[in-house]
Amino acid sequence: MKASKLIAYTALCTSALLISCTDTSIKNTTQTEKTQSDKQATPHSSADLNIEYEKFTLENGLQVIFHIDRSDPVVAVALTAHVGSARELPGRTGFAHLFEHLLFLESENLGKGGLDKMSARIGGSGANGSTSRDRTNYFQTVPKNALEKMIWAEADKLGYFINTVTEPVLAKEKQVVKNEKRQSNDNRPYGHTQYVIDKNLYPEGHPYSWQVIGSLEDLQNATLQDVKDFFNRWYVPNNVTLVVSGDFDKNQATQWIHKYFDEIPKGESIKRNKQQAANLKESKRLYFEDNYAKSAQLTVTWPTVPLYHPDSYPLEVLRELLSDGKSAVMNKILVDQLKLTSSVRMGAYDSELAGQTSIRVTAFEGIDLNSVYTAINQAFALFEQEKFSEDDLERIKAEQETQFYQGLSSALGKGFQLAQYNIYTGEPGFINQDVNNILSVSSDDVWRVYNKYIKNQPFVATSFVPKDNAQLALTNSIQADVVEEKIVIGAEDKFDASQQASYEKTPSSFDRSIEPPYDDSPLVINPPKVWQNKLTNGLTLYGIENSEVPLVSFNIEIAGGMLFDKPNKIGVARLTAELMNRGTKNKSRAELENAIKKLGAQINVSGSKDSISINGTTLAKNYSQTITLVKEILLEPRWDQVEFDLAKEATINAIKQMAANPNSIAALEFQKLLYGQDHLLANSHFGTEKSINEINIADLKTYYQNALSPNLTKFHVVGDITQQAVNDSIKSLASNWPNKSLELPQLTTPSMPQKAQVYFYDVPNAKQSMITIGNPALKATDTDFYPAQVMNYRLGGGSFASQLTQELRESKGYTYGIRSSFSGSKLDGSFMINSGVRANITLEAVALVRDIMKNYELGFNEQDLAVTKGYFLKSNARRFETLGAKLEVLKNMSEYGLPADYVQQRATAIETLTLADIKALANKYIQPDKMIYLVVGDAKTQLNRLKDLGLGVPVLLNPKK
Repeated sequence: MKASKLIAYTALCTSALLISCTDTSIKNTTQTEKTQSDKQATPHSSADLNIEYEKFTLENGLQVIFHIDRSDPVVAVALTAHVGSARELPGRTGFAHLFEHLLFLESENLGKGGLDKMSARIGGSGANGSTSRDRTNYFQTVPKNALEKMIWAEADKLGYFINTVTEPVLAKEKQVVKNEKRQSNDNRPYGHTQYVIDKNLYPEGHPYSWQVIGSLEDLQNATLQDVKDFFNRWYVPNNVTLVVSGDFDKNQATQWIHKYFDEIPKGESIKRNKQQAANLKESKRLYFEDNYAKSAQLTVTWPTVPLYHPDSYPLEVLRELLSDGKSAVMNKILVDQLKLTSSVRMGAYDSELAGQTSIRVTAFEGIDLNSVYTAINQAFALFEQEKFSEDDLERIKAEQETQFYQGLSSALGKGFQLAQYNIYTGEPGFINQDVNNILSVSSDDVWRVYNKYIKNQPFVATSFVPKDNAQLALTNSIQADVVEEKIVIGAEDKFDASQQASYEKTPSSFDRSIEPPYDDSPLVINPPKVWQNKLTNGLTLYGIENSEVPLVSFNIEIAGGMLFDKPNKIGVARLTAELMNRGTKNKSRAELENAIKKLGAQINVSGSKDSISINGTTLAKNYSQTITLVKEILLEPRWDQVEFDLAKEATINAIKQMAANPNSIAALEFQKLLYGQDHLLANSHFGTEKSINEINIADLKTYYQNALSPNLTKFHVVGDITQQAVNDSIKSLASNWPNKSLELPQLTTPSMPQKAQVYFYDVPNAKQSMITIGNPALKATDTDFYPAQVMNYRLGGGSFASQLTQELRESKGYTYGIRSSFSGSKLDGSFMINSGVRANITLEAVALVRDIMKNYELGFNEQDLAVTKGYFLKSNARRFETLGAKLEVLKNMSEYGLPADYVQQRATAIETLTLADIKALANKYIQPDKMIYLVVGDAKTQLNRLKDLGLGVPVLLNPKK
């Protein structure tokens, strides 16, 4: 991936869903001959949703889909190529994913950094992409008046790109992709699991037998000609779908698409890959000793069916019946009865050619996986014995309905679905059939697929166990073949990514180097109307009514969290929140979960360092019933001792897992260095093994009575619901939840370090070094806080528009990603830079980051200021697009006392921001000589090298005893 976004298949379910479609081929003209057909799915609720689209095909084979959505002044553009890792060949893997990266770097007419630089200027969401086994997509949401710019850029990507790929460019991007693999697979617990599964589930040479990201060896061996041949074969108009979704003029967009895409030549004819089943003849058992695992993990995988196969729908229901919730048999046996684990996960990896279903269990420390495997089979037996009801089926359908609407809450979300259906089925309107397939699943269907694909069927079982603990693996397992990278200084090829490519430009009928102007459509940003209310007990309400989708999202934020924990019992707040999820006075955990799911709702209580939060989403028609359950959760916890014991054990296991994860280690160790060992906020809100063992259920009850009060509570609600309905639903809390007039504890603010110091935490044989650099900084309430965030955009807050990304990733190939940020609350704040870099250049990466910080103020110029202003001002068009975005606006208002028009006020302030202002902010808050430098990595190879930074002798935080 270019970044961390993945587009995964989710079974879709809706109420009355109306699709209007026009499917037209265009031959050298912008005139369309329309054939309108309206189809209506079987009603499942009273809500109606219209997703109207038009589809047409250019003469060169490019398929174009339009969807109009006038709810926000934005437009999403997604270019999807029907090529993923399945189009690759053994020994030449990872090419599709490599092109996901390469296509953002440069094109003939946009120049170096093309789309990323333009995205920053026009206020885009950040050009991004993702790769799967079967497709690669590139996407972005921009203000509506920038649509022609995006169409121009996407056409340049497809037809005017490949000449810009040179040997230095390829060498650098190989390093970026290898860094991504290290981060995603090599440097985290259980990271090689999918590799082992797929290599053994599918026969040798099957398109799914290798990973989407490819192998390090294949990437290293790829030649420039290999790469160009792959692009010229698959990245052609007749293998691509372009979706434009949002607020735009169809006729104008059609003209632009013809202008920029028509003269891109059609490629060779491309046939669909034939579906290829795994054809697993017998079960296989494999094990791997994992450098990062603290406990053993068992994954059992069965071959099933491809995406959209008729049997994929009952299989989805089956997985949820087996593992989703307290009443599921896997949880009954493995979690509650035998206490082998804290959770059981089942999931699908359904793709175009084949599919697979897996069950995954991370056992408690020291548990033998044979006992886990035996328990899974006991759960299957119980499933056959207890069976399930029609009521269970309806519950699952309601859940899927809510998930569907959530996926359609943005212009891009709608565009993704239309593109996916078009790529895999040839028809965007397949959404109707998809819905009907889900709604028509019967009990007989579920039992049929259970017997056909799961019961007594061959599987691949992988046992990932801690180092030197092979005895915990399944009996008769053989050692998995996993190639692990060695840390060698200077092992990578040298390259100069700044070198200008020399090539002959692809001819065009007009000058494509001229960036199109913004169109003349008015960019009117209408902030939603915010209503407010306050109950007599002190609870305040903030709401926005929005009927774009029949959903309501809400957040109840109770200030406090870990701040009310006692120093010797850190973790009480989080455990209190967790137990509130596990039943009420009148409902067991299973009964509560079923009541929530029957409504198609999601409700979750969580505890953090400074709050207890209740977050939820529900179908609008079920809002009142959902809030009734929320009030029951809030006011009548169950305090079940058995659930408390399970929650404690799960928490201890999670703490042990975090202690093996370099990312988690870096986060916790930096907090200790930032605040000092004795400060409350130096702790993880999870607590420690010692503190959790000392907590009893009486501590939770005391916390609940003394630390939760309506005067510290804000209720935020957004969606298809009126203010009156919300007030009516919540007014009983005024009398049922008395005000305790609590005040938050006062904590000391950490002081700025007087000089820089390097600290090192040893993770032997780590393939990456996790770098965290920073110091105490502004509270969120400080008048400089938002200006400092603006100032930081070009340093490290602007992703590919930032200097840190451009230097460490795009120029040097040191990392997959790096960012800097100011984060804060009403209590405190910090400035932080985070990155995972390949281990053998740890010193060079830290030194480069420090140099960039030192030169940031001096180097910041008028162009940087223009890009920064352009991003922050133009991105306001996206500020209110989704329910989540609107909730965030309400939370900022309530938490920091901001006015309803604070977005507009900030825009006005940015317009007056000067170069001198930015330089003053940088001088004041970016002080690399007064920062904490923390590295989590392999001390054997990297610790002594860090002496060359000139910041003194690095302090080893975990010396061997």
